[in-house]
Amino acid sequence: MLLCKLKFSIDKELLKAYIVYIEYIQYNEQGEQQVDIIISNSSGKPIYEQITMQIKNMIMSGELRPGDSLPSMRLLAKELRISVITTKRAYEDLERDGFITTLVGKGSFVSETNTEIMKEEQYRTIEEFLQKAAEIAKKSGIKLEELHQILDMIFKED
Repeated sequence: MLLCKLKFSIDKELLKAYIVYIEYIQYNEQGEQQVDIIISNSSGKPIYEQITMQIKNMIMSGELRPGDSLPSMRLLAKELRISVITTKRAYEDLERDGFITTLVGKGSFVSETNTEIMKEEQYRTIEEFLQKAAEIAKKSGIKLEELHQILDMIFKED
């Protein structure tokens, strides 16, 4: 585990708000898939959401495959130096969304790929980005037709 503190040359009170803790967790013991989790206390998102999003991204990118085991909630909490309640909430969210399956006494595993769930998650991500783009366009006075043209141009680049 690597614990890294980034320091800034500002007064001590502001420094406390900007310290970022990054922990790289690698799990290779007991046949568990290697998982890298980065937690930032300067992020606006709660820690359980950071964990949830990172594991979802690993699953959607194929870094974690169906059947791969995840670290236990207790082990992940210990390594990240956070509450078990936090990791439990992240795992519950992942299970509710269909990304993992938890078997009592056996652990948590990546669920078989459900293309509908994956597609829905990707739609949510795209919608978030497009929402931000629409807000910027409105503030900049860009019309909907112009925004469509920009999106068409970007989409056709590849």
